[in-house]
Amino acid sequence: MILELIKQPWSWYFSGIMIVVVMLILLFWGKSFGFSANLRTMCTIAGAGKKVKFFDFDWKTQKWNLFFLVGSVIGGFIASNFLTNPADMELSANTIQDLQKLGISFNGGLNPSELFSLESLSSPKMLALLLIGGVLVGFGARYAGGCTSGHAISGLSNLQVPSLIAVVGFFIGGLVMTFLIMPLVF
Repeated sequence: MILELIKQPWSWYFSGIMIVVVMLILLFWGKSFGFSANLRTMCTIAGAGKKVKFFDFDWKTQKWNLFFLVGSVIGGFIASNFLTNPADMELSANTIQDLQKLGISFNGGLNPSELFSLESLSSPKMLALLLIGGVLVGFGARYAGGCTSGHAISGLSNLQVPSLIAVVGFFIGGLVMTFLIMPLVF
């Protein structure tokens, strides 16, 4: 009974309600949310604080965030392997046509195999795209003082102007990537 309830499609607004609940709990405990903070914590645990001052802090104050990260990975694994709906994902005909123009086929799955498969890693173009994208995301998260989830969820809920500026920058960057860079790359 409960498993069938969990497997059903849920309304879009349920996520929003849950984000509000999590943010209220974090605000009550004086914490802020963001996944990129875990990278700093993991580097500190690995001993990077002995060489770089940025990593020299008491990582134990962030262990709650590490638990959240581990729980997200485990939850994603459980959801994708045991709670998935076997029906194909539905996309609009226009989106499918736009993907085909970029050389990406739609087979009903969430991730296109041209981008997310072991075979795609044999392509120098894909390796370069992953490497450059990873460096840009890492640099951007550090330069902006946080990642998209940290700024868009935690920063905006705390009414922080730098987070508003960062989120506007994220959207502009996404639009530039989608409409200018992706058509050149693919």
